[in-house]
Amino acid sequence: METNWERRNILKVGATGAAWSLLGAGSLAARAQGSEAPAIILKNGKVTTLDTEKQNASAVAITGGRFSAVGDEKDIMKLAGPKTQVIDLGGRRVIPGLIDGHTHPIRGGLNYNMELRWDGVPSLSEAMKMLREQAKRTPAPQWVRVVGGFNEYQFAEKRMPTLKEINEAAPDTPVFILRLYDRALLNRAALRAAGFTKESKELPGSVIERDKNGEPTGMLIAKPNALILYSALAKGPKLSPDDQINSTRHFMRELNRLGITSVMDAGGGGQAYPQDYEVIERLARAGELTIRIAYNIFSQKPKEELADFQDLAKVIKPGQGNNMYRHNGAGELIVYSAADFEDFREPRPEAPPSMEADLEQVVRHLAQVKWPFRMHATYEQTITRALDVFEKVDKEVPLTGIHWFFDHGETISPRSIDRVKALGGGIAVQHRMAYQGEDFLKRYGKEMAAEAPPVKRILAAGVPIGAGTDATRVASYNPWVSLSWLVTGRTLGGAAIYPTENRLDRTTALRLWTVGNTWFSNEEGRKGAVKAGQYADLAVLSADYMTVPEEQIRNLVSVLTIVDGKVVHGEGAFAKLAPPLPAPSPDWSPVKTFGGYYKAGQKAPDAKKAAAAASAATAACSVHGRQPQLAWLADIPASDQREFWGTLGCSCWMG
Repeated sequence: METNWERRNILKVGATGAAWSLLGAGSLAARAQGSEAPAIILKNGKVTTLDTEKQNASAVAITGGRFSAVGDEKDIMKLAGPKTQVIDLGGRRVIPGLIDGHTHPIRGGLNYNMELRWDGVPSLSEAMKMLREQAKRTPAPQWVRVVGGFNEYQFAEKRMPTLKEINEAAPDTPVFILRLYDRALLNRAALRAAGFTKESKELPGSVIERDKNGEPTGMLIAKPNALILYSALAKGPKLSPDDQINSTRHFMRELNRLGITSVMDAGGGGQAYPQDYEVIERLARAGELTIRIAYNIFSQKPKEELADFQDLAKVIKPGQGNNMYRHNGAGELIVYSAADFEDFREPRPEAPPSMEADLEQVVRHLAQVKWPFRMHATYEQTITRALDVFEKVDKEVPLTGIHWFFDHGETISPRSIDRVKALGGGIAVQHRMAYQGEDFLKRYGKEMAAEAPPVKRILAAGVPIGAGTDATRVASYNPWVSLSWLVTGRTLGGAAIYPTENRLDRTTALRLWTVGNTWFSNEEGRKGAVKAGQYADLAVLSADYMTVPEEQIRNLVSVLTIVDGKVVHGEGAFAKLAPPLPAPSPDWSPVKTFGGYYKAGQKAPDAKKAAAAASAATAACSVHGRQPQLAWLADIPASDQREFWGTLGCSCWMG
């Protein structure tokens, strides 16, 4: 909840920024010599402000954690005082800090340092090499965990690893690999560590694949309930509290590296309040957050949802906290009976008959105590039934002004969009289809996939809409994969699922990741644009988002990220501006060796170029024919190019 102090300061800085824009050059220069001089000025940039009154600028000034002036470099530089830090951006593109409207960073931060990320890895051969290396350095009783953020379509080989390959890569170290919400692959060591035997029973909505003797093979399948996947994952060791602190700091810095400055944490199954929030709250109290967090609280126990939220309402209120860490309401799961799992390999699950009664009592209570809420809902059938309940409650306790919304909504209908608008709700979309589009196409066909979710229809209807990732277990936390998906209409594997008329232009897509998301955290006008008076959150990009070829959007990163007027990430020419970060802990952490989202390898060394140039003739290769230079000189994002091409049947490296 915004305090009187915060409100006064928003008005003060906003008024100051407005006043500065009206003053003449002489007055600006005189003012800069006093206490109002900016702490930072960024100059020589191409600033996409997303401010409707001033869409572009070349410089910005930051004072007291907020943008104090935005405009032409000549005018902004007149504000500089003797202590102002001036940063030359070298003509780079600047955007407002990205806001992930649906992600799970509190849970993700607790686990980040012990997870091997396959996010963005271009080939299965490279992924398996990483797995083999990590298995060797991971001490007992720890596991190697690959927990979501990838799929087989991103790999050159277009397939998942086999259980045989996983067992050969790690014969002794437990390995757990999660594919979306669909299945998990466990090697024999992990089966032993997790206690799976011939006598193990399936959980409801799940399958333990077995061999002819009834022994578990290592494949766990959600049909469609993912509980078995997460219950198996939970059997692995956790990080110590100190390592969880370190892990969360590294995860936040990884998000900063990608240009993220704010997130909305959508809670999580098994994420207990307040126990599992102690690490993030400790960092918040210490002033060590580098992302703004608005967090929702999941329903804690099945069939006890109303009692849970009644108890929670006595100890915490929406908005409680400050502008870096604040409570945002209930959800994304508000009652367990309304959850519709989005495994598009399986038929759509039908919610039980109790859904409406369960949902009604909880939504009525949330409306009475003015708690915003978000509801996980993938399918139109679930959304229709939920809207029946919401409309019934609205007649008694109005929902308007509460800022409630649906998450996901891949198959929401035009009629339901109109009903959402009438009730004052919103719709938050995520790039799950970038990871599951191929599965959706196979089950529902091209026509349904073309508007899953119907982003253009939602925009046209005037319903609040924002974007996010749903990281880390379904999709990657990389916002540029989402922005690429919104602009190109393609999945991670390259499948074109959206026709041109259903794709967004780059500015509109960026608005969903910035200004659009502020409605969902009740922070409109405070952030989301580079505008005087708003929070000083921005990202300076590695390449120009507005002009790079579409296929390169997903490769963008931030070279300089500022949150609350402070540099939180820098690389290259800006590396020395960023505060130091302690090494990842524990010492065997995959993050220490591989980092997070995959970074493309270096170009072919000069020796390879010389060898290719000198090659006059060679035996024909089944992939490259008699042109081995196509393999040798290729800019392949893999550390072992011989292994990468060899997997595809290439013989250019032989001899």
